[in-house]
Amino acid sequence: MSYRISAFADKCGVNKETIRYYEKKNLLQEPLKTKAGYRIYSDDDVKRVEFIKRMQELGFSLSEIYKLLGVVDKDEVRCEDMFEFVSKKEEEVQKQIKDLKRIETMLNDLKRRCPDEKQLHNCPIIETLIE
Repeated sequence: MSYRISAFADKCGVNKETIRYYEKKNLLQEPLKTKAGYRIYSDDDVKRVEFIKRMQELGFSLSEIYKLLGVVDKDEVRCEDMFEFVSKKEEEVQKQIKDLKRIETMLNDLKRRCPDEKQLHNCPIIETLIE
């Protein structure tokens, strides 16, 4: 299926400016154009934008996403030093996982302490956080 930019942006859940920005940053390839000059996007482009958005949600920067897309695009330049890039990112993710597990433990502990009455002035969650 093919989409003009407005329908494409709607399908991807972003605005047209985001699509143009992704093109400017080479995250999206220059789309084909009709004889009338309309940009035409494909379902593969939709998948690509969904990938970009999901990676952003997971904390990847656009430059990191650009680097990862080098594998998909078979771009030898962007694939240089990929092992080092992936190794460094893996370390960062492992640190985030440890931090999130500590937060999860703290929240579970605070949840166990929370009284059923949930009266704000007697809430041990607040008391624990203030201490």
